[in-house]
Amino acid sequence: MATPKSNIDFKNFSRRDECPAEDEPILSPGSARQTEYERIGGGRTGSSFFQTLIHLLKGNIGTGLLGLPLAVKNAGLLLGPFSLLAMGIVAVHCMNLLVKCVHHLSAKLGKPFLSYGDAVEHGMENVSWLNRHSLWGRRVVNLFLNITQLGFCCVYFVFLSDNVKQVVETANGTTVNCHTNETGVIVPSYNSRFYMLFFLPFIIVLVFIRNLKYLAPLSFFANITMCVSLVFIYYYCLTNIPYPVNLPLAGRGVDYPLFFGTAIFAFEGIGVVLPLENKMQNPKDFTMVLYLGMGIVTALYISMGTIGYIGFGEHIRGSITLNLPLCALAVLIPELDLVISLVGSVSSSALALIFPPLLQIITFHNEGMKRWVMIKDVAISLVGLVGFVAGTYISIQEIIARNSARHNSTHIQLM
Repeated sequence: MATPKSNIDFKNFSRRDECPAEDEPILSPGSARQTEYERIGGGRTGSSFFQTLIHLLKGNIGTGLLGLPLAVKNAGLLLGPFSLLAMGIVAVHCMNLLVKCVHHLSAKLGKPFLSYGDAVEHGMENVSWLNRHSLWGRRVVNLFLNITQLGFCCVYFVFLSDNVKQVVETANGTTVNCHTNETGVIVPSYNSRFYMLFFLPFIIVLVFIRNLKYLAPLSFFANITMCVSLVFIYYYCLTNIPYPVNLPLAGRGVDYPLFFGTAIFAFEGIGVVLPLENKMQNPKDFTMVLYLGMGIVTALYISMGTIGYIGFGEHIRGSITLNLPLCALAVLIPELDLVISLVGSVSSSALALIFPPLLQIITFHNEGMKRWVMIKDVAISLVGLVGFVAGTYISIQEIIARNSARHNSTHIQLM
């Protein structure tokens, strides 16, 4: 049971609570920080270990997974998987940093919970020359969170409608030859917007479910169906692997920012970390949930990206489902690769790589932070900043180029 706030002396907290070591667990059983950090979800009303793990997996595995084979193509057969592993390690490390900083600031301020934006605002209050502008820190983080979540929702909404559209059209048609994709549609097809309108009420109902405990069965069912789909995708990839494999080990340098944008889009699950940790029955177990869940996610990303690229080679498309036979219900999503890369570069890189290390610096800079830790944090933020600028520029440039080519092609056909 949490210690009452009235019995805690926060006056000299910053002098007593030094910067935690990099290998220190998020929560140590029986520590002062655990008793001083009062959580909303503690007790039997919170989510269990398994439920939290399911939510973490569902919050990280999504449409971005299907674009990773093309991302590996942009980086190269050797450089791509290695970069995915490195990015996974850094992303998990930044998630850990965020939770540690929130624990420290929550205990220092005597508040039961701080959001990502709140943590940045209160962290900036520790720096004299940033104190007057601390409110803007929260606003900037919330802006990027909104952009990221809106981008995710747009991708998922289009993905859902087009997927169901393809299922309905295939179910109402006949496949003459699976290899030649000769089909005949019995019922006329509808525009994808019709399916979006149909699913809108159901999506709105799901939004009103605020308790993660009630969403766990839906997340579990979604994970099961996703696993079944991935089995089919892996099967087609493995059965299409050519021998010998003759693919470049490293891609073109100009294409690497596109890899970065897609990869960071896939790894950007930092927005769900704080709500999940806060709603756990035993928050001290969140460290294990984080490392176990993200370990599974990273292994899945590397295998899907590598096997998908090897299986379809230079013909890999924006979503690997586009490489499947039509009778396997391929999903038709134009320019999905560039949309994912753009959303990842613009907002995901800031939330996952730039802000967490900077938050650790401003939170603990007066409390015994080691120089190598500060150098490490600055390096991670700079990598995220370079990816932000380069990925955004290349993605927008490619979108303009493709749209111009499509416009010119349409104009020529009309002449």
